[in-house]
Amino acid sequence: MKQSILSIQPTDNVWVALQDIPAGTILTINNQSVTALQAIAAKHKITARDIAKDGHIIMYGVLVGIANEDLPAGTLITTKNIRHASDPFAVKTDRKLDWTVPQTEKWKDKTFMGYHRTDGRVGTGNYWVIVPLVFCENRNVELLHDVLTKQLGYQRPHPYEKMLEELLADFKVGKSTSYQTLTETLITPTRTFENIDGIKLLTHTLGCGGTKYDARTLCGLLAGYITHPNVAGATVLSLGCQNAQISMLKEEIENRVPGFDRTVIYAEQQQVGTEKELMAQALQQTFEALAKANKQVRQPAPLSKLCIGMECGGSDGFSGISANPAVGLVADKLIALGGSVILSEFPELCGVEQELSDRCINTELASRYLQLMRDYASRAEALGSGFDSNPSAGNIRDGLITDAIKSAGAAKKGGASPVTDVLDYPGWVQNPGLALLCTPGSDIESTTAEVGAGATVVLFTTGLGTPTGNPITPVIKLSTNSKLAAKMPDIIDIDTGSIIEGTSTLEQMSDQILEMVIATASGQYRTKAQELGQDDFIPWKRGISL
Repeated sequence: MKQSILSIQPTDNVWVALQDIPAGTILTINNQSVTALQAIAAKHKITARDIAKDGHIIMYGVLVGIANEDLPAGTLITTKNIRHASDPFAVKTDRKLDWTVPQTEKWKDKTFMGYHRTDGRVGTGNYWVIVPLVFCENRNVELLHDVLTKQLGYQRPHPYEKMLEELLADFKVGKSTSYQTLTETLITPTRTFENIDGIKLLTHTLGCGGTKYDARTLCGLLAGYITHPNVAGATVLSLGCQNAQISMLKEEIENRVPGFDRTVIYAEQQQVGTEKELMAQALQQTFEALAKANKQVRQPAPLSKLCIGMECGGSDGFSGISANPAVGLVADKLIALGGSVILSEFPELCGVEQELSDRCINTELASRYLQLMRDYASRAEALGSGFDSNPSAGNIRDGLITDAIKSAGAAKKGGASPVTDVLDYPGWVQNPGLALLCTPGSDIESTTAEVGAGATVVLFTTGLGTPTGNPITPVIKLSTNSKLAAKMPDIIDIDTGSIIEGTSTLEQMSDQILEMVIATASGQYRTKAQELGQDDFIPWKRGISL
C-alpha cells in the first residue's frame, strides 16, 4: 500500500502528506502516532508533535518557520498559523567537504556527441544567435531572423495556422467547427544548413536608459551567450548612441574567451544609414558565416565536458522529495565524473546558507557566498520585499508555506558535493564542480543567467507546470508528481512522480535522467520546450526580481 505520510529528517517536527488525508486519520511513523485534526491535502504538512506558540518549525533538519499560535500534534500548517523564519549564518573555519561520492563506474566511459570549440569546451548544439545591443534594434533583428529562418528552413509551420485555415473555411460556409476536429498534419521544411541547429533571437528591453552598470551587465550576459559552446557565431545589431556599446561587448567577450575565434558580425545602424543598407549588410554577412559554420559536425566528448544548470519553477510540496533530490544525485554523479553544475536562485537558498557556506572549498568562497546573500536580501528589503515574499500563490497553494520550506527543498538540486566556485551575475563557470550563481528565483531570468554562465543542458523541475525553455540550451522538464505529467504531457520530459508512488528509487530515477541528458546533449532527443519553440530570454535587471 502506498505510504501516506513522510518524515524527511528524524529531527523534523512536521511531516509531509504524500496523499490526501481525511480528518481523524491516525498516522504513524517509527512507532509515533498522530491523529490528523483537519483534512490534509497531498503535499501539505502536519505537525508531528505539539509545538508551542513561537516554537520552531523544523523541516529538512533546518528551521523553516515560527508558530504563530499553539499547534497541537496533527495540525495542518498554513500561512496563518506559522510565519517564515530561518537560522542565522556565519563563515566558519571548519569546512564540511566530506561527501558520499556516488558510484560512476557505469558512466565513466560514456560519451555524448557534441560540438568541440577551440577554447576546450564542448557544445550540445550549434546555434546562430542574432543579438540587439539595445532595444531600439529589436524590430530589425526580428526582421532579420524572420527572413533567415523562413528562407533557410528553420521556420516550422505552426499547427494553429492550419487550425485557423479550417475555421475560416467553415466560417465562410456557415459551419461551426469544434477544435477537436482540427488537424495538425504539417510538413516540416528541409534545412539548408544541416549542422546549424537553429537561428535564435536574443531580444530584450535593455541597453539604454539605465545606468552604465546596467549596460555593462547586459554586455556581460550577451557575451556569455555569444561565447557559449552551444553557439556557432553571432550577428549583433547596434543603433550607435546607446550605453551598451560594441566596444563594451567586445571587452566582455575577450574577458570570457581571450582570442575568441568564432565569427561575430557587427552592424551599427547610425553608421550604415538606411534600414535597407543595414539589413542587406547583415543578411549577406550572416549567410556567408552560416555556410562556414555549417562545416562543423558533432564528435564524441566525455561527460566531464557537460555543464548542467539546475533550475526549478512552479514548485510544489513534492519538489524537495522527488525531482529535486533526483537531479541533485545527477549533479553528484556528473561532478564525480569531472563535470560542472550550476545552482542558482539565491532567494530560494534562504535558510540553507550555513550548509552551503560550510561546503565551500575555502573560507574565501564561503565569505563571498554569504555576502552575496546578505546584499541581495538588503536590496530586496530596501524595495519593501524580503526573501519571505518569494513563494508564489501557486507555491503556497501546493504546500510551500514559507520561503525557508521552499528553499530547503530547492537546495536539494545541488546534491551534496563541495562548492568549488561562487559566481555573481553575470559570471561564468571556469572550474569543474558545483558553482553557486547569484540570480533571482524568477524562472526565466534565472535560466537565462545559468545559460549565460555556460550551462549546456538545464534540468528544470516543476510541480505545477511551466513551459520555460531557452534559445540555445535544451531545457529538460521534470515533473515532481505524476498527475502533472499526465495533465501537461506536452511540456514534461520526465515524470519523477514514481518516487512519491514508491515504484522507483532516487538512484533509478537519477540514472534515467542522466541517460536523457546524454541523448539530449547528443542531439538525439529534442526536449518538449524545443518542440514547442519555447525560446525564453529575459536578462535580470539587478534588484528588481526575487
